[in-house]
Amino acid sequence: MSVPRRPPALLAAPLLALVLLLTGCSSDPAPAKAPVGAPGRGAAGPESDAAPARRASSGQDAGPAPGRSPAPAPTAIPGLGPETLAKIPAETRQVFVVTGEDADANRSSAILYSREDPVEGWKPTAGPWDAHNGMKGWTDHHVAGDLRSPTGVYTLTDAGGRLPDPGALLPYDEHPRFAVDGEGFFGEPLEGSFDYVVAINYNRTEGVSPLDRTRPLGLERGGGIWIHVDHGGPTQGCVSVPEDRMRELLRTLDPALHPLIVMGDAETLGR
Repeated sequence: MSVPRRPPALLAAPLLALVLLLTGCSSDPAPAKAPVGAPGRGAAGPESDAAPARRASSGQDAGPAPGRSPAPAPTAIPGLGPETLAKIPAETRQVFVVTGEDADANRSSAILYSREDPVEGWKPTAGPWDAHNGMKGWTDHHVAGDLRSPTGVYTLTDAGGRLPDPGALLPYDEHPRFAVDGEGFFGEPLEGSFDYVVAINYNRTEGVSPLDRTRPLGLERGGGIWIHVDHGGPTQGCVSVPEDRMRELLRTLDPALHPLIVMGDAETLGR
């Protein structure tokens, strides 16, 4: 079912079961349809540093000119290894890094980095913030109902929530269907969890409401993986941060800077 980009808030809030079916904390058991793409597009990373010039006479590295210091290397994002960094496109200027304590942990830390000058590299601009992820930790092959968050690098293009737009730079869909109630894994109330959300482009179509249920990889691979308001406990696959941090994130993520999320356990992201 496709949801209009800016539907009027006329519908009554659905029951929890319907909301969870439509969200990242959901399980979609229907048969898969043929994939049309993979999550985390843009595997081409930043251009590598040019090879140092060679001395024509000796074949040795030329080194810095006399009296000059070598140029400092651009600042990398701490904790991200070469394989992970290579998946960040050159045009990306904002990266939201969510690092899990370990592969089976449901607690994580989130930091927003920006890169205004490619020569200077990445700088932290917000965080670290306490965050939650899937109840059973992380996985590099997420399937519906596994209670794990998918590791990887994914673009961020669409936002929404039950509450009015707080000043988001990404397209924002205010809709009553983001309402939720009930209890989490440890009895914590879920109400307000989807007051603000940012869709993580895992197994979804970019440029539509987070409520859209199109699953390019098939329903069995799960979907509706979001960044949303933390309810004080682990999620069914989403990433959650405190409400004030969600508002800050929505006001900061800029589509002109091609923002994306890098998410996973520390060991995986360090590769």
